[in-house]
Amino acid sequence: MSKFPSTKPNLTITVQMKSLRLLFERNSSPAKTTSSSSKFKRPKPASISNGSDSSQSSSSQDPLKTHFSSLIKSTETTLQLRQIHAQILRRHLSSSANLTTLLISVSSSLKSIPYALSIFNHSHHKSLFLFNALIRGLTENSHFQSSVSHFLLMLRHRVRPDKLTYPFVLKSVAGLGFRFLGLILHGRIIKSGVEFDSFVRVSLVEMYVKLEEMGFALQVFDESPERNKSESILLWNVLINGCCKVGDLEKAMELFEAMPERNIGSWNSFINGLMKNGDLNKAMQLFDEMKEKDVVSWTTIVNGLSQNGDHQKALSMFFKMLEVGLRPNDLTLVSALSACAKIGALEAGVRIHNYFVENGLQLNKATAAALVDMYAKCGNILSASKVFEETKEKDIRTWSVMIWGWATHGFYGQAIRCFKKMMFSGIKPDAVVFLALLTACSHSGQVDLGLNFFDSMRFDYSIEPTMKHYTLVVDLLGRAGRLDEAMKFIQRMPISPDFVAWGALFCACRAHKNIKMAELVSKKLLQLEPKHPGSYVFLSNVYAAVGRWEDVERVRMLMQNQAVGKDPGWSYIEVNGQVHSFVAGDHDHKRAREIYLKLEEIVSGAREQGYMPETGWVLHNIEEEEKEDALGSHSEKLALAFALMNTSPGTTIRIVKNLRVCGDCHSLMKCASKMSQREIILRDIKRFHHFKYGVCSCGDYW
Repeated sequence: MSKFPSTKPNLTITVQMKSLRLLFERNSSPAKTTSSSSKFKRPKPASISNGSDSSQSSSSQDPLKTHFSSLIKSTETTLQLRQIHAQILRRHLSSSANLTTLLISVSSSLKSIPYALSIFNHSHHKSLFLFNALIRGLTENSHFQSSVSHFLLMLRHRVRPDKLTYPFVLKSVAGLGFRFLGLILHGRIIKSGVEFDSFVRVSLVEMYVKLEEMGFALQVFDESPERNKSESILLWNVLINGCCKVGDLEKAMELFEAMPERNIGSWNSFINGLMKNGDLNKAMQLFDEMKEKDVVSWTTIVNGLSQNGDHQKALSMFFKMLEVGLRPNDLTLVSALSACAKIGALEAGVRIHNYFVENGLQLNKATAAALVDMYAKCGNILSASKVFEETKEKDIRTWSVMIWGWATHGFYGQAIRCFKKMMFSGIKPDAVVFLALLTACSHSGQVDLGLNFFDSMRFDYSIEPTMKHYTLVVDLLGRAGRLDEAMKFIQRMPISPDFVAWGALFCACRAHKNIKMAELVSKKLLQLEPKHPGSYVFLSNVYAAVGRWEDVERVRMLMQNQAVGKDPGWSYIEVNGQVHSFVAGDHDHKRAREIYLKLEEIVSGAREQGYMPETGWVLHNIEEEEKEDALGSHSEKLALAFALMNTSPGTTIRIVKNLRVCGDCHSLMKCASKMSQREIILRDIKRFHHFKYGVCSCGDYW
């Protein structure tokens, strides 16, 4: 008998081909055990071991074996399990198939796969029950290659798989994406006579869904006896989920309406599919029609709305969920905190944090990272740091969001210190951490330090840079005015630079008024994405800044001919728990007249402080007075005016903007912070700007 390795084997196409021979050779061979024909119900971890061999039936009569069986089932740690195992060996009970099967099953549930493999490898009698326990454990811990390899070992041992074996092997095959092997398994299942078992049938459909072979999935469903269709709601749910996954909402709706019976899972699955396909109205309609809703139903809605950009509605539904008395799970909380972060809804985020405290919820890795991220993105970096320090269990994501927070707020020193603490804690940095470090260096002008981090990532940690890393290095050099170096870097990149990488160099050309290089880069941008408005707008800005109005008009005409539209600027601001949004040139707000009057008052006061509208940010060759009017309608200015009208003196103003803040708005914010004696925190697409006493935290390096 060949000893099977205790580590994950390297499953290749050769192994797949070898498996085909085994599958056919063993199909008609006698086996040591036969499959049961009794009706199958989804087993619990311990129930895998139930069988009919002599050692197992006798265990129920042996008080000592019964006692050990009870101890194994109640084990909570691998250490406890090892101690029990040691006592089993001391009492010479290791030959008990029931106890060995339980040891494998429980060690797998404790995620101690190496230990489960060790127990299996040292077992002399490898029965069907041992193989089933191990294959299930490997599959449920995502060790798909090892699961399939042990299935092949099972065949080599001439042990015939049963209806408890195939569902987990099918799941492993789907996880590996081995379509051909899945088809062969399907054929073997048919010849084994277990194809109409409910669990096997569902697993077949689920495998084809995961492999995106919806034709086969629908065929298996259509060929299923009415008994399977009427008894297994899960069969319908899996198929509906598959149709939604490939975007066939019409077929999904047809199946949903044809279901003989629906459970909450049916509604949740279809609503989730609609959300993923962007059909929010239909999803909300079905949600409202549900007679009974569980935490998954509400989580699906909250997460779906947030993923589709309707963050205000997502938060509204989250708080409605709390009102009806349902306790959110981790995913619900993370989704709600993410929605807060996207629109800068700090007050809503604080309410969620208070919910944690008031209900005695402990922060885990996921919720702690989400809470730190929320505070950082809502402009309260000190609260983010406080939550981070109070979090006992930190993983790489927790550290990375904190480093990102410090970086985007312009505190590069704190970002570097946080990185060093992470290293001292024993956690190795990943690609995301280096993105945060490069961002910190780029925003603070620490060019040499940033280049050192870039080299360290490659040579010290063997992390291959992505396009984002290369783009940040271009940005790092470009912001510092080292345009020739940035151009050489982008030309020597081992991967072809994309639109964003060239765009970073283009922005640097505009900031440093290098027209010649800007024109060269603009050609690259237009080649890559002729319909993207950014390249046209940037080039117009460059020409406008040096008064080349004929070239500005030429670019604008080219935009019109190409049917290219400029993305509108919008800003969010939260006032008294309510999020308000403003669009550039917005006159739709019910208090628009008051807002514009307040803005005139701010500009007038700023002029007395020495502010002069920077009309170079307006593209058109028009009179200066008209340019000032155009600048006055930028969304962040409208949000500022609204905040000053509706908040008490001394209140910090936090604004979120979807585009990079223009120089004129940046200047006005500095003056407004000085006049109002307030801190104004503005988050644009690149970074945070903290305006206080007439000064910005960016030091005008942005």
